Amino acid sequence: MNGISVRTATLLALAVIILLAPVLFPSSFYYRVGALIFINGLAAMGLVVLVGYAGQVSLGHAGFSGIGAYACALGPVHLGLPPLVCVALGAAVSGLLAFLVGRPILRLKAHYLAVATLGLGILIYMVINNEGWLTGGPDGMTVPSLGVRSLLKGYGIKVTSSEMWYWISGVVLLAGAFVALNLHNSPAGRALRSLHDSEVAASTIGIDVARMKLTAFVISAVYASVAGSQVALMNRFVTPDVAGFMHSVELLTMTVLGGAASVLGAVVGATILTALPQVLTVFEDFEHVLLGLIMMLVMIFLREGLVPSLARRMRRSAP
Repeated sequence: MNGISVRTATLLALAVIILLAPVLFPSSFYYRVGALIFINGLAAMGLVVLVGYAGQVSLGHAGFSGIGAYACALGPVHLGLPPLVCVALGAAVSGLLAFLVGRPILRLKAHYLAVATLGLGILIYMVINNEGWLTGGPDGMTVPSLGVRSLLKGYGIKVTSSEMWYWISGVVLLAGAFVALNLHNSPAGRALRSLHDSEVAASTIGIDVARMKLTAFVISAVYASVAGSQVALMNRFVTPDVAGFMHSVELLTMTVLGGAASVLGAVVGATILTALPQVLTVFEDFEHVLLGLIMMLVMIFLREGLVPSLARRMRRSAP
């Protein structure tokens, strides 16, 4: 299967899932879970570009989600900006911060890079948490409505908030997948993937390693920021937890679990870590134990992640 057909098949698979999944939803609660899956999947796609394509590790990516979320909370209140403009503003601020900070920290490698990105994420979290006069501190703050639901009502279309955000997040997910898949087989994408194998080899063939790593970092920061903005606008409330360390770990786990180099894997990983806890609640106190056990088994027996590993096994078993 060539690159174009893989891209088309992935986009079609995502589109079919988004369109047909509501048939199985017994209540509006499942629309909300679906929206959270798509939002987390978008953030994980950004890490696919950084981790899967460029081979760089980030343990502080939730910080950019926090910037996107609080842009939608602070922009309308202090600057009088419409929510959609605030989404773009948050993405621009995140991209700029990633560009400025990425230059020095992306010189680091392996665990040194992981610790540096962890420090960046913690710093963003501390600013959001401690500057209560601006962000509301640990108590959080309300976020203005996007206004789409009221607009639809004006045209006689009645939808719940969960349904509306399911479709909005689904469309944004498809757009993010389209960009990531096109990047994969572009000249820039091939240059990024060469870094994953060997930065030394990439530099010997004329690739500007520092510039390409910085490009991947900026792109992934924008993805995380847009995802954070969606969470804030959907919940109509935001707290510093959106930028917390555990959220960074969750995003990275989603990426690795589904397949770090797979766009579809990002959605699969997001689905597992978002939906599976809802299923495992019947086990009460053993919920986290079972979730951890499932993740360990996947990493032991499917080391490349679910999607790449299963795809390889299917190709081997095909006649």
